Amino acid sequence: MNGRGWKVILVGSLVLNVFLLGGIAGGAYQWFSTRGEVRATAAQQPVALRFAAEGLSSERQREFVDGIKLARREARQSAREARDERIEVMRQLSAPQMDRAAVEAALEHARQADVAVRTSVEQSVVDFAVTLTPDERRKFVEGLEHRGQWRLTPKEQARLASEPDFAHVVPPASSIAPSSPSSPSQNASE
Repeated sequence: MNGRGWKVILVGSLVLNVFLLGGIAGGAYQWFSTRGEVRATAAQQPVALRFAAEGLSSERQREFVDGIKLARREARQSAREARDERIEVMRQLSAPQMDRAAVEAALEHARQADVAVRTSVEQSVVDFAVTLTPDERRKFVEGLEHRGQWRLTPKEQARLASEPDFAHVVPPASSIAPSSPSSPSQNASE
């Protein structure tokens, strides 16, 4: 091989090595810079509604989950109707000649079916809450603040905690004294 061939190979090898070192350095940077974020994401608490009763006894948690499952099972037909109506909306929107009235009617039916599903689930939550003691209900409300469709953002939690009306209904956990046995007249009013 002549001198020029060695120079081409040497320059090519040098370019390849610089490329590889840049890739390794960039990958290492990405690995170490996002590593903490991944841990923080993995450590987040679950937000599904079924975890709202997590602060209660395991028996109460089972009762809540069973109630939610039953409500969803009973509302399954409404959920199917809502899905079918959304499919109809997409079919209407993709048609060469779109019928606006048909699209709006399908959207209205989908909304009504969605409301029926949500009503069923929310009613099961209320039915469960009625069976709780005031202390259990407070814990349950704290769970609802962080999970399910009622969860509040940290900003909303801070804003509502500062409002006198909300602070009276759901005081911060740190300000709640251990519950003492209440009189029957107090229980009747709750």
